[in-house]
Amino acid sequence: MALSSSYSSPFLLLLLLFATAAIASSDDGGEKTTHLHYYLHANYGGPNTTTITVVSPPGNDSGSSFGSIAVGDHMLKEGLDPSSTLIGKAEELAVQASLGSPAYLSAFNFVFTAGDYNGSSISILGRAAPSDAAIERGVVGGSGMFRMARGYTISRVVKSTGPDDFLFVMEFDAYVFLY
Repeated sequence: MALSSSYSSPFLLLLLLFATAAIASSDDGGEKTTHLHYYLHANYGGPNTTTITVVSPPGNDSGSSFGSIAVGDHMLKEGLDPSSTLIGKAEELAVQASLGSPAYLSAFNFVFTAGDYNGSSISILGRAAPSDAAIERGVVGGSGMFRMARGYTISRVVKSTGPDDFLFVMEFDAYVFLY
């Protein structure tokens, strides 16, 4: 039995009103974007080294570092200066994963130990080619305030010294999307 046209218009209007109310009530304000800006300070040598190679490929006489694996425990600071405020650490796993020019599978946990994000972390994964002017990696998760985070980082080298006590500083901009 079909509804008469005199009943169908108010019925459809009422149905539309309920559907709109249901959608509005399930909306929790949407996503929130957080922009983080900090500097990763790494030492590749000397008495204060923060990175070591844990696997060197056996029988690799070609001079290539393909297959090597390194781990790092670097400092996250507010600024470029070594005396700037420490806000956390960057725990790193890097695998030389390219047969051609150096390029690494790069995984980081940025663990915040001070400030607004103290006790929280973000997990970052991506390809890092040292020859690139800027390196983009994905934010694939997090903990604490960054639970279920997603987003991306863009980093660039801003300071590099060497060769015996090699200081390496990268500027990071992270764009983290949260619910």
